[in-house]
Amino acid sequence: MVYLDHAATTPLRPEVIAEMTGEFGELGNPSSLHGAGRRARRVVEEAREAVADALNATPHEVIFTSGGTEADNLAVKGLYWARNRADSRRRRILISAVEHHAVLDPARWMADHQGAEYEELPVDARGRVAPQTLRAAIERDPDSVALVSVMWANNEVGTLQPVMELAAVAARFGVPFHTDAVQALGAVPVDFAASGVSALTVSGHKIGGPVGAGALLLARGVDPVPVLHGGGQERDVRSGTLMTPLLRGFAEAARLAAEEREKHAAELARLRGELVEAVRHAVPDVRVNGDADSRLPGVAHLTFPGCEGDALLMLLDAHGIECSTGSACSAGVSQPSHVLLAMGADPETARASLRFSLGRGSTDGDVRALGEAIGPAVARARAARAKRR
Repeated sequence: MVYLDHAATTPLRPEVIAEMTGEFGELGNPSSLHGAGRRARRVVEEAREAVADALNATPHEVIFTSGGTEADNLAVKGLYWARNRADSRRRRILISAVEHHAVLDPARWMADHQGAEYEELPVDARGRVAPQTLRAAIERDPDSVALVSVMWANNEVGTLQPVMELAAVAARFGVPFHTDAVQALGAVPVDFAASGVSALTVSGHKIGGPVGAGALLLARGVDPVPVLHGGGQERDVRSGTLMTPLLRGFAEAARLAAEEREKHAAELARLRGELVEAVRHAVPDVRVNGDADSRLPGVAHLTFPGCEGDALLMLLDAHGIECSTGSACSAGVSQPSHVLLAMGADPETARASLRFSLGRGSTDGDVRALGEAIGPAVARARAARAKRR
């Protein structure tokens, strides 16, 4: 098997497995006051400190969640409710047109069910939101903006957004700025304090940690209305018994991701360059999507003219090569990529694309295997499509 879908999820690191294995045998609810509870609470707080250190935040700013989707929902819904409660004029939610569905769908739901006004910020052909675009959107009616959400790094094409500049624009108007940094952590520098953002989402299973653990970082003074109510855990922002073993594993993954980021990113960039060249050699008319100058080091999003992405994916899968047509959360949904459409692609082009994402364990052999398989697979996919027509 050649696994080229690390942006969807990546294998648990052995160090993380060791940390969680030791903790699974322990007893204690971290909200309990007795000895076992205090021991579990100590593990949780040590995990909070480790995640904070990895992101240059303070432990108080780290709110643990079950993952990126919950953290994004808490940011979008919770910040909207808090801002709208303080001033009913604040009804506009501004998000980029290329956001992950964990941000897109909550924003649309708020518009359909909570009286919010949902607006998409357009992107250029590289998938970037220009700071002046955000400034113009806010300036139309600054008092009506509840929040802004623009992802740090796009999960499909890998484009990096000018987060610091965008956050500075929002800050000038006193508007909270949220960023989904799920794909960025461990691949590019992510500094919560320096970024100027109000809220930031991360998730464990993208960095060799467990599925089911993530965090929403909240700057001081940023207090969203809770989405979950119950025991008042996590500063009364996110109720629910904390899963101590998963948080211990998440913390170890975050620590390692931060420590090894520079070396790991350089290796990913090298492999990505070789992958693109290997595919280009086999399929000369392939097109590379995203920002060539500012992108995730391990993501290559490629368009194969004349192919159906789904068919090409299955042909590669039959050769033991696993990749993606885009976000794993949208798998099985036969629709063109909303990211490529927002970047100006036509629906046919948007359906003719695949994402190859590299991670720890990716090798030159993986790249060679793809280079050998992609030419015949594209030829078969094109022939099948032509026959249907």
